Amino acid sequence: MPNYKHGGNITDFAKEINCNISEVIDLSSNINFIKPQITIDFNQLNVSSYPNYDKLYRAIAKLYQVEPHQIELFNGATTAIYTLFRELNLTDANLYAPCYLEYKKAAYLNNYNINFIHRFEDISQEVKENSFVIFVNPSTPDGNFYDIGKLMKHWISKKCTILIDESFLDFTPFESAVKYIKEYDKLYILKSMTKFYSSAGIRIGALLSNSKNINVIKEKEPLWKISEFDSHYLQAALNDKNFVKKARKINEEHRGLLKEILENSSLAEEVYPSCANYILIKLKDITAKELQKRLIPYKIMIRDCFNFDGLDNRYVRVAIKDKKSIQTLEEALTSP
Repeated sequence: MPNYKHGGNITDFAKEINCNISEVIDLSSNINFIKPQITIDFNQLNVSSYPNYDKLYRAIAKLYQVEPHQIELFNGATTAIYTLFRELNLTDANLYAPCYLEYKKAAYLNNYNINFIHRFEDISQEVKENSFVIFVNPSTPDGNFYDIGKLMKHWISKKCTILIDESFLDFTPFESAVKYIKEYDKLYILKSMTKFYSSAGIRIGALLSNSKNINVIKEKEPLWKISEFDSHYLQAALNDKNFVKKARKINEEHRGLLKEILENSSLAEEVYPSCANYILIKLKDITAKELQKRLIPYKIMIRDCFNFDGLDNRYVRVAIKDKKSIQTLEEALTSP
């Protein structure tokens, strides 16, 4: 099986370099470093009854401007991915790569024929009729946002089933593809609630589509997939009315600071444009593993992108974090 390792394993990193977890500067994980204000008292939650998700569905529907019956919730966005690959019963999948590695894993495990379309080289590559199209927007690991209007027209003309992964769209002011749900009956939109709302431990992902598609999925899903704690945490996060504006503003400011540092570094051959909370870099005269080793004295983790399709051992992803972490990275990059 291919290598599906992800970033964010601070426990193993801390053991490897013999430090406390609290000392690690994790620039490998693309979780928002700005957190919403949570005012709920979890000790007061009634967990003796089975959870009811009505309020959560309404809150997410309001957030993404859809109806509650156009949503199915999952124990994280990755679970939604595996469910969709399993239930669609298609044979061919088009992955616009590089992209989130779990798409390739889900495709392999469900015996799909995979067509990798390299976004950097030939995004207009042909797709088979009635195939499955997966497009992450903003993309990962580079964070570019694409105007997919032309692509959507082509996919629709080919009668494709389409999944647009918008896990990082909340970091941007750009428009969602949700508007196409009314226009095309084989479209799904994926929302990860963990990235922007800084809650990787709160496992909630939302799949949006027309009510017919959602009902087909619901019929084969268990009744209770999300805990009462998960549900109330996210509802409390969504109640922080200032969070979206604040998080976008600070991330944009810090992204600019990080981009400038990386562009001024002699180690970077290319710094890719990003509107998400991470930046992709192609290294010059050094490999990703060599750079990771160089950062160990500073207790910094970055993401080696060697296992993304279309990339090699010269690519790294750096997450946007607080100014102190970014300044420590600058010190590490400029040290002899």
